[in-house]
Amino acid sequence: MSVEATSGELGGDGVSGLEGARARLGRLRAWLAGGLVERDEVVDGALCALLAGQHVLLLGPPGTAKSLLARRLCQGLAGGNFFTRLLTRFSTPEEVFGPLDLRGLEEGRYERLVAGYLPTAHVAFLDEIFKANSAVLNSLLSVLNERTFHNGVAPMSVPLVCLVGASNEVPEEPGLAALHDRFAVRFWVEPIAAREGFLAMLRGEREAGTEGEGALRLEDVATLRAAVARVEAPEEVLDALYRVRAGLDKRGVAVSDRRYRQALDVARAHALLRGAGAVDDEDVAALGACLWSDPEERATVEEVLTAVLAGYDDEARALVSRGREVMAFARRAWESAEEEARAVIEAHAKLSRLVGESERLLRLATQQKRRTEVVRASRDELAALLEELMAEGF
Repeated sequence: MSVEATSGELGGDGVSGLEGARARLGRLRAWLAGGLVERDEVVDGALCALLAGQHVLLLGPPGTAKSLLARRLCQGLAGGNFFTRLLTRFSTPEEVFGPLDLRGLEEGRYERLVAGYLPTAHVAFLDEIFKANSAVLNSLLSVLNERTFHNGVAPMSVPLVCLVGASNEVPEEPGLAALHDRFAVRFWVEPIAAREGFLAMLRGEREAGTEGEGALRLEDVATLRAAVARVEAPEEVLDALYRVRAGLDKRGVAVSDRRYRQALDVARAHALLRGAGAVDDEDVAALGACLWSDPEERATVEEVLTAVLAGYDDEARALVSRGREVMAFARRAWESAEEEARAVIEAHAKLSRLVGESERLLRLATQQKRRTEVVRASRDELAALLEELMAEGF
């Protein structure tokens, strides 16, 4: 989910409206990516979640800059309240939602003093989020999903723009499944892999300054979200998502309808982040972070996305393989001319059907704006086989 930032995106502090919001978003992205090694995809995914009104979950072993990325994302938003907390099994609601109002208790009201706590935060970071106990969990779910907090007898609206959760492990307790599902964008953050990146980290070459702090304004988020809602999702993209769902269902990866709807919003945000007005294959390819629940499913999700976005290459290659088998059958040494004639007639019918099927795949690939090179070459080879058969057998 990595998008290249252009040089023109790095200014614009004095520009208002969508143009200025885009420029400040680019500046924030450059600052985040520039200060972290091998984290471009995670940075872009987190920004897409922010623009789509979703939340981000960072999983992985300790020491992989999960907390650093989350804190910098929070620091990048100006004019908003930031809340952070490290959760433990013993964390109390008071630590997350604020202490009880003792004066209110004297007056018969059970309310919390929420100022400075999660219910008043615009951006929040909860480390070791799956250590949340039941006392914290119920209120946390409504904050994440409905953006409301029940403070006393009446629910209050929560201004939360995005919450970043981090954990070293995937939750195994059934009671945490609902919390896990609230995160539309999920990343498994690996240690730095490349030698160059590892050495850059050791030398401190990618340490970020403060120039990106407060780069994006609260009003920018509202402007960009409105723009995301206007990004077109063409019919071929919706069809691609349907085929992704069919492929994942076949491979045993269960994804809810709600998550597919959230994934489409993230794809729209990804298109906006790269400066496009419509979702295309590049944005669908970035949805791997939205479609897995268990880290072991990541490879399967990427395989299905690759297969779908490659168009109909595999189906076309399979048709050619069948066509070659048909030709080999027709060219066998038959015991009589009558048997040979029957074989040629049968092969002709089968090859004709295969040519027709390859032409159908080519039409579909063209209509859906998928790549057509392999399908077209397969159609041409099957047509050539049919011509050879006719020349040899009739």
